[in-house]
Amino acid sequence: MKKAGHWIGGAEVHGEGRRTEIFDPATGEVTGHVGLADAAEVDAAVTAARAAFPAWRDASLSRRSKVLFAFRELVDRHRDELAGLISAEHGKVRSDALGEVARGLEVVEFACGIPHLLKGGFSENVSTGVDSFSIRQPLGVVAGITPFNFPVMVPMWMFPLAIACGNTFVLKPSERDPSASLLMARLWQEAGLPDGVFNVVQGDKAAVDGLLAHPDVRAVSFVGSTPIARYVYTTGTAAGKRVQALGGAKNHMLVLPDADLDLVADAAVNAGFGSAGERCMAISVVLAVDPVGDTLVDRIVERVEGLTVGPGDDPESDMGPLVTGPHRDKVASYIDVALAEGAKLVVDGRETPVRGGGTASGTPGFWLGPTVIDHVRPGSTAHREEIFGPVLSVVRVGSYEEGLRIINETEYGNGTAVFTNDGGAARRFQNEVEVGMIGVNVPIPVPMAYYSFGGWKSSLFGDTHVHGTEGVHFYTRGKVVTSRWPDPGHGGVNLGFPTNG
Repeated sequence: MKKAGHWIGGAEVHGEGRRTEIFDPATGEVTGHVGLADAAEVDAAVTAARAAFPAWRDASLSRRSKVLFAFRELVDRHRDELAGLISAEHGKVRSDALGEVARGLEVVEFACGIPHLLKGGFSENVSTGVDSFSIRQPLGVVAGITPFNFPVMVPMWMFPLAIACGNTFVLKPSERDPSASLLMARLWQEAGLPDGVFNVVQGDKAAVDGLLAHPDVRAVSFVGSTPIARYVYTTGTAAGKRVQALGGAKNHMLVLPDADLDLVADAAVNAGFGSAGERCMAISVVLAVDPVGDTLVDRIVERVEGLTVGPGDDPESDMGPLVTGPHRDKVASYIDVALAEGAKLVVDGRETPVRGGGTASGTPGFWLGPTVIDHVRPGSTAHREEIFGPVLSVVRVGSYEEGLRIINETEYGNGTAVFTNDGGAARRFQNEVEVGMIGVNVPIPVPMAYYSFGGWKSSLFGDTHVHGTEGVHFYTRGKVVTSRWPDPGHGGVNLGFPTNG
């Protein structure tokens, strides 16, 4: 059985303290154990990062870029191995896991351009013989706390830019799928990154609290559920840290009557059930504007019935299991809640056949098939709360205005999409909707690495989004220098107030 430890100062470390089990979600079997860091292990990782910071801060931009390019090539070379670890511990199908690695690599590639990204500005002769220029410098030790659903991609939203900017990094990945973080640590080392610049502490809330409280951690980036994001933000900022905390989502797809319903049905199924719905950018609510509802639901059901649910390492599988048994049970409980609130169950994922087994409810492992619930009432529990699983709700609305109002009244503001062939309606939607990431005939509008990822309202706590130029700013501090190099004939003492003369 595998034994996942921490990565501190360039080596894997196995403590003798608490540990928890690693599961294969497809079978429910225990495949290993992961250590849970205590305060001493968190301190050891931060201490190693602090010791490595001065030399890495002073490393030339060309040296940092060289390491990043080497890391990029190694991740690309090991993408199959990383995808295998993701499928084994998270459960997502291999094609989805490979896509996750590819999207993470985009941020590494963006960070390879750090010499350009860190360029400052220069103004000559702001006053007679005086020049001003701006520079950005690293913060020091920074930390990332990442979720189970993207054990490779989300950490790569953080540490490539943080390290490229000259910081040292401590990653606290999810304890549910810890192995990918250790492989990435080894790849960093092989790429030539000095020991201590990248560290990993496995753990639970104790490790999170240790990082938030540690006086040498300057900034924390977090992705996860909204309650924990709020806790991380308030706790970290109270301790004087810079914090960006990305929370949950309830993403709506507004379908206008002129939309291509075949395109919409494909998009709804892809965005609702990819990665078993365990995506913060998953479409979980379809707002069908009259009169398209009946036709659209029929086409969604037709596509759902053609999906194959099975183990992530089976090339025939379209969708894998959920990550844990308790999470599967929580997601499934929303089906009964929706029915009690008056909704109509169109496809029951509890009865979905599982490849190589029986139905989802009767097969070992953490299974729940694609579920479609129609006539969900706006404001009901099933509509309002983040389910984070393969449950797609359909809400019938009478107009564009009603659909927009429902989206804007939602607690979350992470992602949304509009499907229409009317350019004016799409332009109006992107202007009026109160959401951070918008797709126009695109169901999962995750920005490319050179833009920044983040939502509005209860989907983001903090002032900056992740990766892109906002990521560079999050991991650096600005300085403005005003300088004068007088010639030997300077004018002597002058006690007057300096002006731009």
